[in-house]
Amino acid sequence: MLEKRLLEEILGIAVSTGADFAEVYCELTRNGNIRLLDRQIDAIGDRTVSGVGIRAFLGTRTVYGSTSDISREGLIKCARAVAAAMGDKNMPQNVRLTERIFPNIHPVRIAPADADMKIKTDLLKEACEAARAYDERIAQAVGTLLTVDHTIQIANTEGLLTTDRHIRTRMAVQATAAANGEMQSGSCSPGRGMGLETFELFPPKEIGITAAKQAVTNLVADYCPAGQMPVAIENGFGGVIFHEACGHSLEATSVGTGTSQMCGKLGQQIANPKVTAIDDGTIPGAWGSVNIDDEGHPTQRNVLIENGILKNYMIDRLGSRRMGMPMTGNSRRESYSYEPTSRMTNTFIDNGPDKNEDIIASIEYGLYAKSMGGGSVNPLTGAFNFAVSEGYIVRNGKICEPVRGASLIGTGA
Repeated sequence: MLEKRLLEEILGIAVSTGADFAEVYCELTRNGNIRLLDRQIDAIGDRTVSGVGIRAFLGTRTVYGSTSDISREGLIKCARAVAAAMGDKNMPQNVRLTERIFPNIHPVRIAPADADMKIKTDLLKEACEAARAYDERIAQAVGTLLTVDHTIQIANTEGLLTTDRHIRTRMAVQATAAANGEMQSGSCSPGRGMGLETFELFPPKEIGITAAKQAVTNLVADYCPAGQMPVAIENGFGGVIFHEACGHSLEATSVGTGTSQMCGKLGQQIANPKVTAIDDGTIPGAWGSVNIDDEGHPTQRNVLIENGILKNYMIDRLGSRRMGMPMTGNSRRESYSYEPTSRMTNTFIDNGPDKNEDIIASIEYGLYAKSMGGGSVNPLTGAFNFAVSEGYIVRNGKICEPVRGASLIGTGA
C-alpha cells in the first residue's frame, strides 16, 4: 500500500485543475484456483492483480485513470493525466489525510494462501469422491477450489485514508450422470467470506453428494411443460430471482441515469404487501459482505422494499450526486482498472408470515424450483429470465415428479 504523504500529493494534483473531489484506490488481489478432473489435479492457478485507480469529480462529471506502475513517477503521471482531462486551470491544492480504521466483522481463521497445498487438494478429492460414490450413473465429477485474498487502500480529498482486507473461499463441484446414451449435470458451489473454515459449514462430502443427486435427478426427469403457472422458489440461491428481477433495477447505476423501471417510485406500492426485500452487506461471513465498499464507505443493512413499498435504492458516490440521496455502501469495482459503480451486496427477501409447507400446499398446479441457475435482466423494462437447475411439478399441494429444462421468464414490475 502507498505512503500517506504520497497519497496526499497525488490527490492534490488530481484536483489542481478544478475538480471538487478526488480519490485514490489501491488494490492488491491474489486469486487462487485449483481444479480436480478425473481424480487428478488438472490445473493450479495463482493470479495477482495490483495497481492504482485515480478518479476526479466535478459535479457529476468524472475522469478516471489507472496504472499498474505504482512508482512515485508512475502515479504522479497518472494523476496529472486525470487532472489534464478534467480542465486546464492551475489551482495547487493541499490535502491532509486522517487514517480511519473500520471494524472487521469478517475474521478469517485459516487464510487459504497460508494453508498447505495438500490440505486444499484433499478437500477437493473428498468432495469429488463423494459425488462419484453417490450413484453408479455418475460418470464424472469435476471440482474447483476458488480463493480470493483482496486488500484495498482508499484515500480521498475529504480526508479519508483507510485500508481493508477481504478473503473469500468457494468450492464448486459439477457432477455428470449418464445412462442409455444420455447425460445430465448437477452442481453445488457454496462460498463464504471466510477462509478454509468455510468447509466446516459446508463439508466437502455434502457438496459432492448434492451435485451428484441433482445430476441423477435431472437424468430421470422429463422436460418441464411450458406455460404460465405459480412457482415456489427455495431459499438460498433462489434469491437470484430478486437479484435479477428487481435488484439491478434498484441500483443507482440505472436509477440515477433514468434507465430503470424503478425511477421515481419511492413510496409507491411495487410488490405484494408480504414482500420485504433487503440488501445487507454487514452479515458476518456472507459472500457479498464487506467491511467497507470500494469507495471507503461502510456497508449497511438497507431495506429496499418494505411490505411492498419501495423505500430506498442502492447508491454509490456518483449516484448520490445524480440523485441527491445519501450513499448506502454499495460501490464496487471490477478491479482498479475500472471506475466503481453501484452493485448489490447480499440481497434477499425477508421472512414473511407464511410457512414453507403452506406455500406448497396452496399450489394446485405449478413448479417448485429447488435450485436456481444463472439469469439476466433488462433494468429499463424489468424483463428477466433465469434457469432452474433442479425443479419439481407441484400437484394438489404436493411436490411430485422432477422436471428439467425449466426457465422462468417475467418482469419485475
